[in-house]
Amino acid sequence: MAGRGTPATALLDKQKVAYALHAYEHDPRHESYGLEAAEALGIAPERVFKTLVAEVDGKLAVGVVPVTGQLDLKALAAAVGGKKAKMADVAAAERATGYVAGGISPLGQKKRLPVAVDASAEGFETVYCSAGRRGLEVEIAPEDLVRLTQAVVAPISA
Repeated sequence: MAGRGTPATALLDKQKVAYALHAYEHDPRHESYGLEAAEALGIAPERVFKTLVAEVDGKLAVGVVPVTGQLDLKALAAAVGGKKAKMADVAAAERATGYVAGGISPLGQKKRLPVAVDASAEGFETVYCSAGRRGLEVEIAPEDLVRLTQAVVAPISA
């Protein structure tokens, strides 16, 4: 897959973690990046996780939740040891992660941010999340995702 490398795949290769890349043609008119990925790849949407950047007590943090749900901001704040959370400004999220919105991966971010992965991920052998580019998903064991992002696992999806 020449030309498919991203900071996320570079991290996975460096750590010698088993993963599979799944590319699809991104349609900019689609309303949901995650649901688009599930449809395009023919997989259950609850196995596809979106990466959302929030501001918790003035600092950025990442929530990784199924595309079928919403990020519970209060639960994210509690999971990362904070009190109050709100969605981060898109430009701030892009600057901190090094990725563009719709292609933000929890892996290989420019700045290491606290990460919480929704507990539902543990119910699957593998989950899908952005590989760092719109139209590119990485399939990975949830325990590898948690380990590589140093995430806490908590019920953060509403």
